[in-house]
Amino acid sequence: MPKRYHIDVHEAPHRYPVIGRSGIVDWGEGCLKCARCVKLDCIYDVYRGRSFSDATMADTIDELCRNCFRCVQGCQKRLIHKTVNPEWEALGDDLYTPEIISVTWEQARSGKIPVSGAGYGGPFAGPGFDSMWTDMSEIVRPTRDGIHGREYISTVVDMGRRPPRLTFDERGTLQTVPKPSLRIPLPIAFDILPFGDLSNDVLKAMALAAGRIGTRMFVRASDTASLAEFSFLLVPVLEAEELSPDGLSSYEMVELHDSEDVLDRSAKLKEQKPDLIVSIRMPALSANVDRATHLAQSGAEVLHLVADERGYEPESAAGLHISDVVRKLHARLMDESIRDETTVMATGGIAMAEHVVKSMLCGANLVGVDVPLLIALECQVCRTCIEGGSCPVQISSIDPGWGSHRIVNLMAAWHNQLLEMMGAMGIREARRLRGEQGRIMLFRDLEADTFARLFGPSA
Repeated sequence: MPKRYHIDVHEAPHRYPVIGRSGIVDWGEGCLKCARCVKLDCIYDVYRGRSFSDATMADTIDELCRNCFRCVQGCQKRLIHKTVNPEWEALGDDLYTPEIISVTWEQARSGKIPVSGAGYGGPFAGPGFDSMWTDMSEIVRPTRDGIHGREYISTVVDMGRRPPRLTFDERGTLQTVPKPSLRIPLPIAFDILPFGDLSNDVLKAMALAAGRIGTRMFVRASDTASLAEFSFLLVPVLEAEELSPDGLSSYEMVELHDSEDVLDRSAKLKEQKPDLIVSIRMPALSANVDRATHLAQSGAEVLHLVADERGYEPESAAGLHISDVVRKLHARLMDESIRDETTVMATGGIAMAEHVVKSMLCGANLVGVDVPLLIALECQVCRTCIEGGSCPVQISSIDPGWGSHRIVNLMAAWHNQLLEMMGAMGIREARRLRGEQGRIMLFRDLEADTFARLFGPSA
């Protein structure tokens, strides 16, 4: 049995007070001056530990409070109240919701799986990945227990081209020449950040984290010089310029933007370095499925589909979600009998660990993560940086060591969640997740099956 993959975590405290879901409103007027105030009985010592943050010009009590409501219920005059924090409600957007941002912050701090004892009170279904459920029927089997590890569960995936078949001579000697491939222990790579208050320290934090967990980091070619010490794990995304033969030797994999001559450019790069893996980056558009299929038939090693930050077709007001685009491409490659020969990577809208599994069930071999890495560094997804405004948490000034710990903690929590989901599905190898669409239940299909019998087919 191979050595069990494990990510070590280290506590990485927040730099700024966390914006909590609820806030304490403490009215002083009318206080009875009880001999024993309920504030002194707080089991978390919130009222003793509170302070004033110079960074946010605010009381830190909302960050310390654990919402047990003991003080609210115990105050005889009912002078202590809990209310929803308007700053918390203003966080993020329709994908990176306040709940997801808060959970990501906590995972980046502790490296632990988020647990809520209050149950789930949200909607039954929603857009994107929320319209999809996974089959967890194997959770009843006692040997499938994920992170506790009585069964070995592998999250290893490969990137590269695979031969359609193996051929042997009369003596049983393998004749097929193996193609270059890259193996990573987690089906997650770090992609280019779409926005943010970025600096070399931010990129260095990402690179340090990628090295610690053993994955790869996609970067702009212009950023490779400042990250030269991490060249062994970088995947430069080349624009018009090409790397020199000497520069190319530092990398196992590069990525090209899709263009009419992308196959010719790929061939030239492989002439300089035959064992180089070349990925082709293309927008995750339904209209690109034919193009992606043609590239796969022509020998493309990695097809990298990139959606917008929310996970939908780029520059489209009512486009398909990346899960639908990946499913279409997977089905097309299956029809052409070439699905096993190429790697499909999906990036965009991957906000939680469950989105990794769902993307792979739709047909991706692995995913690229971007915005969650920023959130791990305390980003509030306010996007003021896009408009030229100042970052409220000054991400560009982070210490790279602290930032790498935060990202590693987040990936450790995600890894454990992957193990739990795979164990519950009875799948012990991440490669088997790819295209297991029998494990998916789609809301629109369930709705149609349920109500068609009641109301008949729509006109």
